[in-house]
Amino acid sequence: MDAGSSDRFTELGTLGVEEEFFVVDGEGVPTAGTDELVYESPPSGVLSGRLDHELFKFVVETQTPKLSGPGEVSAAVREVRDALVEHAESQGYRIAGAGLHPAARWREQEHAEKPRYRSQLDRIQYPQHRNTTAGLHVHVGVDDADKAVWVANELRWYVPVMLALSANSPFWDGHDTGLASARAKIFEGLPNTGMPTAFDSFEAFESFERLLVENGSIADRGELWFDVRPHTEHGTVELRAPDGQADPAVVEAFVEYTHALVVDLAERYEDGGSGNGLRREVLDGNKWQAIRYGHDASFVDRNGEGSVSLGDVVERECDRLGVSGIREVYDAESGATRQRRLREEEGARALYESLVL
Repeated sequence: MDAGSSDRFTELGTLGVEEEFFVVDGEGVPTAGTDELVYESPPSGVLSGRLDHELFKFVVETQTPKLSGPGEVSAAVREVRDALVEHAESQGYRIAGAGLHPAARWREQEHAEKPRYRSQLDRIQYPQHRNTTAGLHVHVGVDDADKAVWVANELRWYVPVMLALSANSPFWDGHDTGLASARAKIFEGLPNTGMPTAFDSFEAFESFERLLVENGSIADRGELWFDVRPHTEHGTVELRAPDGQADPAVVEAFVEYTHALVVDLAERYEDGGSGNGLRREVLDGNKWQAIRYGHDASFVDRNGEGSVSLGDVVERECDRLGVSGIREVYDAESGATRQRRLREEEGARALYESLVL
């Protein structure tokens, strides 16, 4: 089994951004297009080797090149998005961004033919058949394997913060779920998702990863779909919490914040800092707040001694880490609220159009 290695963790602060998007038609409605976009007319330039599809034929994923730091993020994210839009338009498609597409009904969508996904459908069945989700994944390099595991442990408290800020998927399978991020709950139906437990060391995480592969619980390490994980191939900590977005500025804000968090936590580890010690069930409760309430969420604080609103967390984090993007995201109308408002005031077509890049 190729399970990666502690030797992969060599650089602190490098970045990579993966975004999942929906392929839509001229009306903004999801349509099967990945055969043409990925296989029949593969892209060149910045997208060459950096465009793939997901389980459904209307979901694609892009990856930026490896970036040296936050200063390169905006240009890279926008260059990849522009190339994707141009490539899609050349084949008669458009691209939309959200955690779930409000017009996507999973029973009507085509599944990809890739053997990996066909195997997952056979093994996982119903939860995977309905998995029409799209998210944002941020990789931050960490220069020591044990440090990466500790950082991932600590990042778990911040997962609900990221999810609440990004909440952009109130509609699923044609109806209003009453949630701010239905994507998170739909995705949690799969095995090895959601809030992971804490690991004492890289050796403990590596043993867990190997155990699941060797006993057939997962086909490969890529099926560890937790909200945050050490990535043993890339030598990164990968945060997988946010909903997909149409606005690149929102993505840039999350990347800025994630990078600052990882670097700060790495310094805390080197200084002998202790973890927050909260049970996973408490962190799950915080995540539920994010799923249900989005920008209106409140959380059990890191010290376990009280609650704190999302707004207070944002102010504290911006002041502590010297970031500003998440404050702008919080101050703006949330994705979930905007989607509901548009459907109510202007109708479904206006909602679909608002998600198009």
